[in-house]
Amino acid sequence: MQKGIVVFGSLNVDFVVTAEKRPAPGETVAGLSFRVHPGGKGANQAVAAARAGGTVTMIGRVGDDGISDVLARSLSESGVRQDLITITHGATTGCAFITVDR
Repeated sequence: MQKGIVVFGSLNVDFVVTAEKRPAPGETVAGLSFRVHPGGKGANQAVAAARAGGTVTMIGRVGDDGISDVLARSLSESGVRQDLITITHGATTGCAFITVDR
């Protein structure tokens, strides 16, 4: 019997802006760069376990908004099974907006 790892958790897409400094409340700060990364605690754990050699299945839910493709690509490249990820029509995928100061 083959044993595997099942991860039930969040699947998010991280939108990361690098700026000279973090904005104060109400302040606008120009971004120096913008990147989109796969994220979510569950997805990150699934990718790490797969890269460490585990046979991993991810269970979670994403929207049909197109940004979930970032997650699907990352999970696929890492060898994580995705057949138990539900796509909810008319919903948005979880997002995190992150500002990184230099």
